[in-house]
Amino acid sequence: MEKQVNKLNNFLVLQKSIKIVLSLLIFGSFSQIKAQERIPFDQGKSYILAKVDVVGKISFNANTVVTFAGLEKGQEITVPGEQISNAIKKLGKLGLFDEISFYVNRVENDSIYLDLHVEELPKLNEVKIVGVPKSKIEGLIKDNGLTKSKVVNENLITTTKNYIENKYKKDGFFNTKVTINTVIDTAEVNMVNMVVKIDKGAKVKIKDIDFVGNKELKDETLRAAMKDTKRKTLITLKASKFIKSKYDDDLVKVVDAYKERGYRDARIVSDSVAYNKDINALMIKIKVEEGNKYRFGNIKFLGNTVYSDEALIGYLGVKKGDTYNGVLLEKRIADKSKPDGDDITNLYQNNGYLFSTINAVETKTANDSIDFEIRITEGPIAYFNKITITGNDKTNDHVVYRELRTKPGEKYNKELLIRTIREIGQLGFFDPETIEPKFKNVDAAAGTVDIEYPLTEKGASQIELQGGYGGGGFIGTLGLSFNNFSARNLFKKEAYKPLPMGDGQKVSLRLQASSYYRTYSASFSEPWFGKQKPVNLTTSVSYTSQFYNNFQTQKVDKSRSFNILTLSAGIYKRLTIPDDYFGLSQTISYQHYDLHNYNTGLFTFGDGASRNLAYTIGFSRSNKGVNPIFPTYGAEFSLVGKFTLPYSYFNGVDYATLGNQEQYKYTHSGASYVGGNGVMVNDGDYLEAVPSATNPTPSSVANYQDAAADPAKVDQEKYKWLEYYKIKFKGDWYTKVYGKLVLRSLVEYGFLGAYNKDRGIIPFERYFLGGDGMANYSMDGRETIALRGYPNSSLTPINDKGEPIGATIYNKYSLELRYPITLKASASIYALTFLEAGSSFDTFKNYNPFALSRSAGVGLRVFMPAFGLLGIDFGYGFDGLPQPNGTLGSKPNGWETHFIIGQQF
Repeated sequence: MEKQVNKLNNFLVLQKSIKIVLSLLIFGSFSQIKAQERIPFDQGKSYILAKVDVVGKISFNANTVVTFAGLEKGQEITVPGEQISNAIKKLGKLGLFDEISFYVNRVENDSIYLDLHVEELPKLNEVKIVGVPKSKIEGLIKDNGLTKSKVVNENLITTTKNYIENKYKKDGFFNTKVTINTVIDTAEVNMVNMVVKIDKGAKVKIKDIDFVGNKELKDETLRAAMKDTKRKTLITLKASKFIKSKYDDDLVKVVDAYKERGYRDARIVSDSVAYNKDINALMIKIKVEEGNKYRFGNIKFLGNTVYSDEALIGYLGVKKGDTYNGVLLEKRIADKSKPDGDDITNLYQNNGYLFSTINAVETKTANDSIDFEIRITEGPIAYFNKITITGNDKTNDHVVYRELRTKPGEKYNKELLIRTIREIGQLGFFDPETIEPKFKNVDAAAGTVDIEYPLTEKGASQIELQGGYGGGGFIGTLGLSFNNFSARNLFKKEAYKPLPMGDGQKVSLRLQASSYYRTYSASFSEPWFGKQKPVNLTTSVSYTSQFYNNFQTQKVDKSRSFNILTLSAGIYKRLTIPDDYFGLSQTISYQHYDLHNYNTGLFTFGDGASRNLAYTIGFSRSNKGVNPIFPTYGAEFSLVGKFTLPYSYFNGVDYATLGNQEQYKYTHSGASYVGGNGVMVNDGDYLEAVPSATNPTPSSVANYQDAAADPAKVDQEKYKWLEYYKIKFKGDWYTKVYGKLVLRSLVEYGFLGAYNKDRGIIPFERYFLGGDGMANYSMDGRETIALRGYPNSSLTPINDKGEPIGATIYNKYSLELRYPITLKASASIYALTFLEAGSSFDTFKNYNPFALSRSAGVGLRVFMPAFGLLGIDFGYGFDGLPQPNGTLGSKPNGWETHFIIGQQF
């Protein structure tokens, strides 16, 4: 009996050892074999397996569990033996169970009945992540596979914790701490909820970046090559935060810095990023091997038949004896950073050779010289076959197809492919960020390729709804712009969804009103007038009524009014010379000013009319793209002239003496005298001298007589028809500085002149500089020029009373760095910082291009298809405001806040 007990004890000890070993082999599982009767352990006994009952907390079918264990009813089994151990291992590998135990239920003759006790691991119900922005949560859940019903074990918890900590460490958050807790969900069987708490802590800054092994290039040069990994210094412009992905890119740039200076064999031997807890900072050490400096040797072209060696050498821009520059050589062969780069690959692809390949191969290295072969496989000429568009659910096909530069049957041209992307993006009907041509059915044998342009429609209509208090009363604005209108479907009931759309036309309606003025305007634009060529026809009409408003008493007198009727029609035509980025615009406009007892100082006469008939012609060139809201390349130039007829040359009026009362002498005589020095008028009152009228008529004498008696009549005569000319130049450049960072450079000049110096420059059509550039309800045809950091129109010449009188000449300069936050179709958002300067003058004689008012600041722009462009700017004016004596005030203007509505900058 004692021996049997000892054997049983030995069995239990060995069983415990098996449990420990299996727990090491099988994560999260425990095994034990228990006997309900004494079985000799020195040798297992064979049985016929009669039945296995599965007991414990499980949701699986019992027979399925037994099957996965590899046990079958009726099989011969040794207890203890390998079959039991293997069954435990198989179930453990499933990773579904927390506890696996076999029990001997009973033995009948040579049959054995076993109980398999398993405890199923809990499953995941919900995940809650705290400590990070909501926008990041979905990505973390997806990356870690934390889906519902996922088995929750120690492995899942540990790997999730490690993944999140390592993820944020790569972005410079070396103190990230992640805590994961599981809570039993009482509403679900064997389910748990997971709570993940993330404490990123502050980003660890880079204390120093040390280089080892560099002799030819200084540390400062190599650090400068690392564009996004900077150490913390007093003058560091970029944040000294460590981001692993950008750091890896910067290591490549370090090697490129050597290659650009001739060190072809330069490489990074090792690098280390060490975290110093004592100073909470990173120490980076980079060991480099520079190698020797090389020069370009002989450069030979192989396989070229289309272009001569001389032409390709000129295109390559590299010649024998030049310092080796591997980066430049790569860009001159194929510039991957610019799809329209000026390189040899594009030279071929712009001439039909889609299947061409160009590779630079080193053939010989002797001393400090490297010989190259530029091996060219030209391949057959390719032609565009099928050109299709997809995704234009609202816009009609012909609106897109007429903008395509890639035509079926024409020779393949990469430049035209890129130009097509720009033209579609400039329409404004599609998300320009998603226009990426797909090459289909590329057949080198046939020399054909199909191109598909997948498009994503975005809202093309806008609503403008504003309200505010200004000028002593409430001002409201309602505007509607339908930018993809279809006039031909106006009378088709089924086209109203809610309006006829899809033909690329534009209709704008606008109403602005307050207690003292009303403005109504409407415009229509057809971009392909005649349907054969891109000729844009634009027509507009507006009517404004302003009533006299006493700003002291806030009372409006509607019996005193100033009305303006404006009509205009213009045509813009795309030119082909010098290239088809040029355009010619021509516009005829007419304005009728009608005053009724409206004496406000805007004009010297309160009753009367003035007319403005003008012809505007403009030359422009625009190749900016591809997104009209956020251009990243190209430029836009325009030179515009606006002219009226020179009425003073043929209307018979001497403006040198008009209004000079000393020129007129009134006498009373009963005699009638006609011709000579006077004309008899008004029964004896006559004008002794009538300037510029050899044979004056009674009506002309009466007009002059009235003018001599009332100065207001002088201006009524002078401005009966406005006479002037205006010249304006604007240059606008967009340059991608680095990554998504874009620099916008802008210059503007404007000049208002007169044909007749005696008539002088009109008080209309002047330039008003400063502020947000919003025109508001100006009645005199003025142009408002934005210059942030100063109040509206504050940088304009003023009179003795301190009132702005408008400028006849101005200049403006602007630099603006832009960075996109998001460029999605639903909303485009970008941040900016700017430097601006400008000035304006009342006469050309006073013009000083260097007397500038300067400002700087930051801003934000938000474009939503339904509302257009909205934004805010905070600008600081470094200079004082203009004084009546023509100088600038000594005190800086300081901070100004500007709210932007529309594309002002």
